[in-house]
Amino acid sequence: MQTTTSVVPAPTTAERVRTALIRADTTYLAVDGCDPVPTSVHHLHTDGTVAIVVAEDSLPVALTRDAAGAGIPAMLELTDHSPIALRNPVRSLIWLSGNLRLAEHPRRLAAQIAEILPHPELLDVGHRSELLCLELNSVVAADTTGAEAVDVADVLDAAPDPFAAYETDWLQHLEQDHPDIVHAIARRIPSAHRTGRIRPLGLDRYGLRLRVESEGGDHDVRIPFHEPVDDPIVLGRALRMLVGCPFRNGLHPRP
Repeated sequence: MQTTTSVVPAPTTAERVRTALIRADTTYLAVDGCDPVPTSVHHLHTDGTVAIVVAEDSLPVALTRDAAGAGIPAMLELTDHSPIALRNPVRSLIWLSGNLRLAEHPRRLAAQIAEILPHPELLDVGHRSELLCLELNSVVAADTTGAEAVDVADVLDAAPDPFAAYETDWLQHLEQDHPDIVHAIARRIPSAHRTGRIRPLGLDRYGLRLRVESEGGDHDVRIPFHEPVDDPIVLGRALRMLVGCPFRNGLHPRP
């Protein structure tokens, strides 16, 4: 007898990469010949280049200048950590590889980026910081399910999750103020797989991710919404629907 495996709605790998570009709180630039250096700003342009701000006196800047217009191979590593104090806080790793060059007209470019992504480090470009451009040719994303390569074109076509900027506050609110909601939603997990401490791990337009921390090891479970959501009000209703109380989220009983 043929069995059918249901697919749990979730962001595509390209969408997860775009979201990580917004959320990643730890980033390092790696080039041959020196240790990875931290970056303070990264911004993906529509042409497939990533603008990166690093210290002006760092070795990658010197190596890129020595290479002149030819550029050098480089990789930008982004780490997305959970805003909750989990036993293993790393949610995903993203590796962006390509050719690294000095930015043309760096201060002008920094001003353009600041209109989209205001960041105080952009004010230091040309003084204590340097703006480099990574021309992407490879993108790899990894999380607890494994690693996957994704086409650069797919990343450029994808959009970040609409709740990327709100996720931290939502998850911390669930963890600190509403463990009852987390436990109620966790009842949707088969009992054999919810033996341990259950914590909110991630939130996106497709659903809620939970981390089960147990003695035998940690594992993640995705609890999907009935349908994808796009604004905070509907998101709140979708979360309460997962608890199983439809009348608590603005729905009215039939007369």
